[in-house]
Amino acid sequence: MCSAPVATARYVAVVGGYEAEAAELGLAEEVGRLLAQRGCVVVTGGRRGIAEAASRGAVLAGGTTVGILPGTRRDEANPYVTVAVPTGLGETRNALVVMGADAVIALPGQYGTLSEVAHALLAQTPVIGLGDGWSISGVIPVKTPAEAVDLALGGR
Repeated sequence: MCSAPVATARYVAVVGGYEAEAAELGLAEEVGRLLAQRGCVVVTGGRRGIAEAASRGAVLAGGTTVGILPGTRRDEANPYVTVAVPTGLGETRNALVVMGADAVIALPGQYGTLSEVAHALLAQTPVIGLGDGWSISGVIPVKTPAEAVDLALGGR
C-alpha cells in the first residue's frame, strides 16, 4: 500500500501514446484509478491520450496527479492534472516523466513512449508493459490494470 502524504507516497509514471484507442484509454483510466485508491501519486506527460486517461482515473478516485509538460505554460495540461510542471524542454522532458518514479506502467505509444521506457530501464526503474506493443527486454508484460499496479507496487 502506498503512503498517504504526497511527500512520502509512491510515485508511479503512466506512459503511452497521444492517439490511443478506446480500449487502451480504458486501461489507462483503470490504472490511474487503482493507483489513486492505493495512495500513489500518478505522474504523466500531462497532456492528452494515455496521460489524460490515467490522470482522469486518478483524480476521479480522489488522487493526486503530476503532469510533466513539454512547453512553458501550465495551461497546456489536461484538466485532470493536479500539479502541472512546465519544463520548456519539449520531448526531452520524457526523461523527467520517469526519472522520479518508483515504477513505470507503459501502455502502447510511439517514439516518445519508447524513450520513456528506455530512460526508466537505464535507471533500473521497474517497467510494466500493459497492452500490446512492448516486447522489450526488461519490460514485464501483464494483461490487466490490476496486475500492472500490483507489480508496480511490488506485490503490495
